[in-house]
Amino acid sequence: MSKLKTALAFTKNVFTTGAIFETSRKVELSITSKLTDQVDLVVVEYGMGHGNITKEILNKISADSKVYAFEVNKDFCDLVAEQIDDPRLTIVNKGAEDIDQVVAEQVDHIVSSIPFTLFSKEKTQQIFEISYKKLKSAGSFSQVQYSKVMKKKFEKFFDRFEERTISKLPPEFIYHCYKK
Repeated sequence: MSKLKTALAFTKNVFTTGAIFETSRKVELSITSKLTDQVDLVVVEYGMGHGNITKEILNKISADSKVYAFEVNKDFCDLVAEQIDDPRLTIVNKGAEDIDQVVAEQVDHIVSSIPFTLFSKEKTQQIFEISYKKLKSAGSFSQVQYSKVMKKKFEKFFDRFEERTISKLPPEFIYHCYKK
């Protein structure tokens, strides 16, 4: 998909994606920096979009690990299904709040680019609670944000918190949050 088509697709769905453009390469590398090639990892991605972060997740994990990629936009799901043929990847056309309906096992890492700032407080709380519950002990939740509006919520909800500034213009922040 061309850069122009990508920008148009994201703009058309800005209230779903929370972004106008795909994530930068620096974001892809930083948000997946906590992933390892340890065997049998279970990774969940919230907000797969066009699959840029998904590809990086798959590049970093072992051959026997699994990725569940959640995306509410059916067109994006279809696009990624055409572009990525990997048996470790399960594309889920549902929202993050539906993780319990799809993922039976505990999760090692959650990588997210969903637009929390566009969600209601109740929906955000629901996703935080269910995500924390699904994480294994010492599991991580990594989130890209384009403002610091959610920073205090991440700090309060998770047991440990790290922030990385990727760029100032446009502002890009990665929050790595951990469960004890």
